[in-house]
Amino acid sequence: MMSATAEPSSAPDQLVEIQVTAERLGLLGTAATASEGIIVNDELALTPAFRVGQLLETVPGLQVTSHSGEGKANQYLLRGYNLDHGTDLATFVDGMPVNEPTHAHGQGYTDLNFMIPELATNVTYTKGPYYADGGDFSSVGSVHIAYVDKLTPQVSYTEGTLGYQRFFAGGSVGVGDGDLLGAVEWQHYDGPWVNPDELHKINAVLRYSAGDDTDGFSVTAMHYHGMWNSTTDQPERAIEQGLISRYGSLDPSDGGMAQRTSLTAQLFKPFAGGELHASAYIFANHLKLWNDFTHDLIDPGHGDQEEQHEARTAIGGNIDYRHAASIFGLDNEVTVGTSTRSDFNDVGRFPTEDRVSIMAADDPLGFSEADTVRLSSFSMYGQTSTQWTNWFRSILGYRYDTQYGSDQGTNAGVASDHLLAPKGSLIFRPLEMTELYLSAGRGFHSDDLRGVTAAQTAQVVGAPLMARQSGEEIGLRQQLTRAFTMTVAFYKLSAESETTYDPDAGIDSAGPGSRRRGYEVNLTYQARQWLEFYGSYSGNHARYVTPYADGTGHVGEYLPNAPFATGSFNVYIKNLGPWSGGLGYRYLSAYPLSSDNSVQGHGYGVWSGDARYEIGEGWSLGVGIYNLLDKKADAAEFWYVDRLPGEPRTGIADIHIHPLEGTSGRLTLVKKF
Repeated sequence: MMSATAEPSSAPDQLVEIQVTAERLGLLGTAATASEGIIVNDELALTPAFRVGQLLETVPGLQVTSHSGEGKANQYLLRGYNLDHGTDLATFVDGMPVNEPTHAHGQGYTDLNFMIPELATNVTYTKGPYYADGGDFSSVGSVHIAYVDKLTPQVSYTEGTLGYQRFFAGGSVGVGDGDLLGAVEWQHYDGPWVNPDELHKINAVLRYSAGDDTDGFSVTAMHYHGMWNSTTDQPERAIEQGLISRYGSLDPSDGGMAQRTSLTAQLFKPFAGGELHASAYIFANHLKLWNDFTHDLIDPGHGDQEEQHEARTAIGGNIDYRHAASIFGLDNEVTVGTSTRSDFNDVGRFPTEDRVSIMAADDPLGFSEADTVRLSSFSMYGQTSTQWTNWFRSILGYRYDTQYGSDQGTNAGVASDHLLAPKGSLIFRPLEMTELYLSAGRGFHSDDLRGVTAAQTAQVVGAPLMARQSGEEIGLRQQLTRAFTMTVAFYKLSAESETTYDPDAGIDSAGPGSRRRGYEVNLTYQARQWLEFYGSYSGNHARYVTPYADGTGHVGEYLPNAPFATGSFNVYIKNLGPWSGGLGYRYLSAYPLSSDNSVQGHGYGVWSGDARYEIGEGWSLGVGIYNLLDKKADAAEFWYVDRLPGEPRTGIADIHIHPLEGTSGRLTLVKKF
C-alpha cells in the first residue's frame, strides 16, 4: 500500500489530494518517439504493487516478476526480452544508476529493494536505442525514478497475510532555504513457502533539497540492509514425485544478504542562457547469495549450492547542458553531455553446503572463482532538436562510449572497447492532434568481464565487452479527444550478442546474436476528473540469428523465456468522496523454454486491487488484495538440466518452476500530521 506524499512548493503546509492527471495525454510536441512517457507520483500511488519493483509495471509492456526470494533483484521482461535481473533495462533512482555490470549473479543486476515507494515520483521511461543520453543497458528500455523533495509528515503500519508487516515513517521540514526530508522503512515477509522467506529489510533516507529542477539542488543519502531465505525455481518432477510440495524447496538453506549505501547529489542551474544539470554519486554494495539450482549434478556428495558474493564500490557522474538557439532562422535546442563511471568489485563464487564453505581440497571440477575486477567507462554525447516547419521537427544526435576492464583473479585478463552511435527521430505533425515518428539508432550493453576474459583465454570469438545493438521504430501518437490518447509503435531491434545465464557456472556469458520485431499499443482515457483507464498490449517476435544449442539437446532459433506478448489494464479512481484506489490486470503470454520451442512456459494473467478510505483528521485506511482470483500459475519457469538423488549422473532436463503467490491481502493504517 502506498499513499500520495508530494506537496507543491506553493503550499508546503497543506495536505494535497491525489489527482489522476494522465500525463500521457500531454506529450504531443515534446516526445521524441511514440514509446516514451511519464508516470506521475499520483498514478504510482494508485497502482496496486505486491513488491516495490512492480511499480515499474506502470511502464507499458514491462513485466516484473520473481523466481526466488523477495530480497533478490526482480526478473524483468520487455519487448520480447527476458531481461533477467536487469540486462538491457537501464534504471536510475534519484539520478543514480542501479544496474551493476559484471555482477556476482547477473549482468546489469537491478535490485530496487532499497527504494522507498512513498518517495518515488515522476517515473520517465524510454524504449529503444534512439536517445543520445542513453548508454549502457538502455537499448531495450530505460527508467528514471525521481525522489520527492517534500513529504507530508506521516507514519503508517501494514499488516498482511503470508507474514507481511511493514512500518514507514517520514516527513520533511524547512531548513534554511531548503527542505530536509527523512524517511525510514522496515519490512518483514514470509510468503507461502514451506521454508518461509523470513525477509527482514530496513531502508533509511536523508535528503536535503532547495529550489526546483530548473534552479536548485539536492543531496541524498540512502542505506539499505536485507536478509532472506530463498525458494528458487524447483524441478517439476520433484513435485510430481512428492519429494516437495508446490511451495517447497529441495535446499531450504538457499538465501541471501544485501547491503547498499549511497550518496547522490544533483544540481540544476540556469547558465549562459541555457540549463545546466550535473549529478554525482557514490555507492557501496555488498551481496551474498546462496543458490542451489542443479542439486546433485556437480557434487553429489555435498550438493550444488554455491555462494555468489561481491563487494563493490562505484563512483561516477554526469553533466549535460541544454541551450535553445536560432540557427539559420530555425528554432533549435542543443544538448551536450558527458558521463563517467568506475566500479571496483571483488566478486567470487565457491561451493557451500548449508551456507558453509566447502574446503578447496574438496572443490569438485574447479568450482571456485575469485576475481578482482576494475571497470571504467566514459561517454560524450550531443543532440539537436530542430523545428523545421510547424509540422516537422527532427531530433538527431551522436554518442561516443568507451569502456575498459581488468581482472586480476581467476578469469585474469583485460578488455576494452568503444562505440560511436548515431541516434535520431523524425517527427511529423500533419494534424494538431497527431504525431508520426520515424526513429533509428545504435546502442549496446556491456558483457560480464569475466566471460569476456575467459573467452579470450579459450580463444573463443564473439564475446565483446560492448555488444552492439541497432533498432528502428515507426510510431504514432494520436490525441483522439482531449481526454483520450493512443500510441502505436512498430519496432525492430538487432543485437550482436545475447546475454545468457548458465546456472551451472553462476555467471553470464555472451551468446549468439538476435533479432526482434514487434508492436505496442497503449490507450489512455481520462473518463472523469476522478476516473482514468489505461491499457497496453505488446506483441513480440524474437529469434537468434543462428541455431542455438541450449544445453538440453534442443537446437533452434527461439530465445528461451522471451515472451510472445505482454499486456496490462489499469483503472485509477481518485477522491470519489473519501475513496481512492486502483484495479490492475497484468498479462504474460506463453513463452519458449527450449531453443526449438518444443517446451513452453505457460504465462498467466493476474488481477490485483488497492482501495483507500480517508477517515478524516489525517487518518486513512487502505486495503490491498493481490491475485484477486487466486490464479494458479507460475511466476517463472525455466528449462535446464539438474539431478536428483538416484538419477543418471548426467542429470535430466526438466521444467523448473517458481509459483505465483495465491490471493493475499494487506491492511494499512496511515496518519498524516
